[in-house]
Amino acid sequence: MAKNKIPMTPAIRMLKENGVDFISCPYKYEERGGTKAASRELGIDEHVTIKTIVMEDDVKNPFIILMHGDKEISTKNMARALGSKTVAPCNPQTAQKHTGYLVGGTSPFGTKRRLPIYAEESIISLPKIYINAGRKGLLVEMSPEDLVKILNPTLVSVGY
Repeated sequence: MAKNKIPMTPAIRMLKENGVDFISCPYKYEERGGTKAASRELGIDEHVTIKTIVMEDDVKNPFIILMHGDKEISTKNMARALGSKTVAPCNPQTAQKHTGYLVGGTSPFGTKRRLPIYAEESIISLPKIYINAGRKGLLVEMSPEDLVKILNPTLVSVGY
């Protein structure tokens, strides 16, 4: 791969096809570093670094939840929002099967299978967000309005 060449992932393709203005933000990926490592490498606030978590309800129906990097998901409140008994993160193999992305490089855009998407409601009030572009070590900077326009997520308040 040529230096400064950004890979064409399904997520990047979807953003381009939808006419989204975005800036590719490659960074040195750190295994298990999460949004803390990404925000440190890019010199941005972890709060605007949005994580994409693939979860499933008590009957194994998968869904995606988007959350601020510096927050956790209350599984109890998420289950309540879904009307389920419980929710839990999918194991990495199951998450990859549903999305087509490796854990650490999961994007809500261009997933292999269309999944219901939920987003922490405070994300949409941010001036800009950084979210995974479908590869480990690659985020895109974009407006939350474009995220809403493309994904039409159900807004929830389940972070703490």
